[in-house]
Amino acid sequence: MADAPLIAHLIYRLDYGGLENGLVNLINGMPRDRYRHAIVCLAGFSAFRDRIARDDVAVVSVDKRPGKDVAAYGRIWRQLRRLRPAIVHSRNLGTADLQWVALAAGVRHRVHGEHGWDAADPRGESVRGLRIRRLCRPATECYVAVSKDIARWLEDRVDVPENRIHQIYNGVDAQRFNPAGDLPLDWPWAREPSNRPLVIGTVGRLDPIKNQAGLLAAFARLVQAPGTHTGRLRLALVGAGPEEVRLREAAQALGIAPLVWFAGARADAPALLRGFDIFALPSLNEGISNTILEAMASGRPVVAARVGGNGELIEDGVSGSLYDSQDAGALAGAIGRYLDDPDLRAAHGAAARERCLSHFAMEAMVRGYTELYDGLLARN
Repeated sequence: MADAPLIAHLIYRLDYGGLENGLVNLINGMPRDRYRHAIVCLAGFSAFRDRIARDDVAVVSVDKRPGKDVAAYGRIWRQLRRLRPAIVHSRNLGTADLQWVALAAGVRHRVHGEHGWDAADPRGESVRGLRIRRLCRPATECYVAVSKDIARWLEDRVDVPENRIHQIYNGVDAQRFNPAGDLPLDWPWAREPSNRPLVIGTVGRLDPIKNQAGLLAAFARLVQAPGTHTGRLRLALVGAGPEEVRLREAAQALGIAPLVWFAGARADAPALLRGFDIFALPSLNEGISNTILEAMASGRPVVAARVGGNGELIEDGVSGSLYDSQDAGALAGAIGRYLDDPDLRAAHGAAARERCLSHFAMEAMVRGYTELYDGLLARN
């Protein structure tokens, strides 16, 4: 029997992050007999590669040097000539120009995915970024947008024709992420008194675009406010990144450091989410947040900024709450309503899980990408 067609996924770095998590979920969820996969990284990979459950996935890096490294394009070209994939699928701005390299390497079908933005360009409005994307448009056969918001942006700002854009939501493994199960072994509040803490948590790279600083400010307001939750509040920041030192300093300055757990990068997200009473995501912008989906699948009410694709995931006032981005007072108020009303927490958490099961199943995401790839190969 002939080998299944190979897809070469081009990414900047395989490390902890939403884009990377979605890629690994896709590879793990796609039947082996449909497609093979290889991941070609510009700048290396971490132990995150161990989350790939399949043993037939090659992960290679061309070890791009910081700044301009023109020779890296040649190394990508050689990898593509060696692999001879049926499809190349690049993701986000850092690999958009590799569509031209794939074309030069003779790859017949070329897909580019847009998953969101970074701290340097939180709205996707950078003149340079838009120029690069437009210059790469002729080499790109079709696009994947993980939200309707990004699909509109591709059409309006990058001038991609609507018929070349495929909108596919991320999916979540609702069996792995569920309300039942154990807490992490190192859960810091396991031995606190019976008047147990109320834990507000977030998961994400410690990066300015994720705005954990705004969450610290909102948490400080809640700690200082009178109420039945006085003395019970705790905050968990899960993730690693360049903002960690600044965030630790901010927690000290706000006088809340003893109440904040910096958990670092973790591989036990399901157990962590079970320990949260409320999940908060204060990002300045988002594509489609995997962590929101994971929190919803875990039966947790979500408080998130009204940005990007967040409103496509959360039914405001039904399965969570949306607030105006960068408003620490509004964030504190939205969290405070859940703190004061355990029945509301339970109702919105149950509705969130139900919405995940009905709208954002992993199977639906895998099916969407499989149909896209099948359609491309059918053009031969």
